[in-house]
Amino acid sequence: MADPEKAGARTLAGQCFCGTVRYEVTDEFAYAVNCHCSNCRRTTGSAFKPIAGIARDKFHLTAGDDRLLIYGDVGGHDAHFGQCGSLLYSLVREGAYVHVAMGTLTGDPSIRPSAHIFVGSKAPWFTITDDLPQYREHVTG
Repeated sequence: MADPEKAGARTLAGQCFCGTVRYEVTDEFAYAVNCHCSNCRRTTGSAFKPIAGIARDKFHLTAGDDRLLIYGDVGGHDAHFGQCGSLLYSLVREGAYVHVAMGTLTGDPSIRPSAHIFVGSKAPWFTITDDLPQYREHVTG
């Protein structure tokens, strides 16, 4: 019998570059932002990382979970596939939330980034050209 809580929820798929590691996530993201912190820049090799945050129990690895390269610990880490190098997600907030790297989604989520965070440490060679709010660190107020 179908779970009534999930009956109306749309499920999105995601995967690493080579497709070995795959996941499913409920399209019920709590927030989405573009993070410009130095850690996100280094893990992605880009100017920022678009992330969508969701409660941990709404994210499920469906293949390749035994082949992940975890950097961090059980309360917070980045999860890459060591073979192709893709950063798939970050476990944050004492393990309660997952930050899905939006570029790994194979479907179109209903949420869009609503702000730029950690612009106080953004790459000096990158200029933000959209009208989204910018925060020196985390979103405030």
